[in-house]
Amino acid sequence: MNELPKDKPVYAFCQVGLRGYLASRILTQNGYDVYNLSGGYKTYSTAKEDQQKPTGVDCVGIKAPQAAEVKKNACCDGVKMIEVDACGLQCPGPIMKVAEALKTIPDGDCLLIRATDPGFASDIGVWCERTGNLLLSVEREGASYSVKIQKGGLKMPNPTGQAGNDKSMVVFSGDLDKAIAALIIANGAASMGRKVTLFFTFWGLNILRKDERVHVQKNFIEKMFGFMMPRGSKKLGLSRMNMMGMGSKMIRGVMKRKNVTSFEELLQSAMHDGVRIIACQMSMDIMGIKPEELIDGVEIAGVATFLGSAELSDTNLFI
Repeated sequence: MNELPKDKPVYAFCQVGLRGYLASRILTQNGYDVYNLSGGYKTYSTAKEDQQKPTGVDCVGIKAPQAAEVKKNACCDGVKMIEVDACGLQCPGPIMKVAEALKTIPDGDCLLIRATDPGFASDIGVWCERTGNLLLSVEREGASYSVKIQKGGLKMPNPTGQAGNDKSMVVFSGDLDKAIAALIIANGAASMGRKVTLFFTFWGLNILRKDERVHVQKNFIEKMFGFMMPRGSKKLGLSRMNMMGMGSKMIRGVMKRKNVTSFEELLQSAMHDGVRIIACQMSMDIMGIKPEELIDGVEIAGVATFLGSAELSDTNLFI
């Protein structure tokens, strides 16, 4: 607080408004002129965005894809346009359809592909950037996405095989001890100034679930998955010596006595330091996990988004 000016208004905001409210109360009690953004940044961004032309990721995650800028004003006048229907396909189906179709057209021609997979909106930008194809537009049309691509025309910023010093991990396991190891490595790399991407898939998705029950519409199979899987990091078991949950409580107790940072603190620290947390869209669909059930700050995408970061990494781990 000593770094904040008392002679100027202070505006607090968080994702949904609660933490901002708590911060504003503390500041008010200490003599600051402070205002909290009611509803948080999520409500603000939803209200202020252009509802007619969403980005393609507005409904599937918080972070926009780190890919080449979409050339919305580009067009394919005078060149052949091929249309591909990938509706109903899950990751990596739409991306595979794009790759297959582009093989059949010459450089400079355009491809129009429609897909219903929400992760495709994030994947396609990264995929185009890494393959040297130009992403012309991403538009949302009801429950589907319409994407235009021009074959070729984009200089690849870092050709395959010339990795940087980024770090990427696939977190497949839902075991507490393995999740702790992944977060320790991620925090260590972030502290060294490295870009870190964690791709949570299958059982690893349980790590990102909220601890409290979220009321969302699910079918019978999805409800069964939700009932059998741990809800959030505090319910995770150990890979060895779990002993019906006693093991995980014991190791948490030992960590606390040894002054070792808890898993939840490690996760928050990683996200604060810019570690990219991605939930696999396809795995979410299979296991019946809805976006509302995930903690704040998680990006939802597909395999191409992860591979885009993996190609820029000198370390790739499967946990």
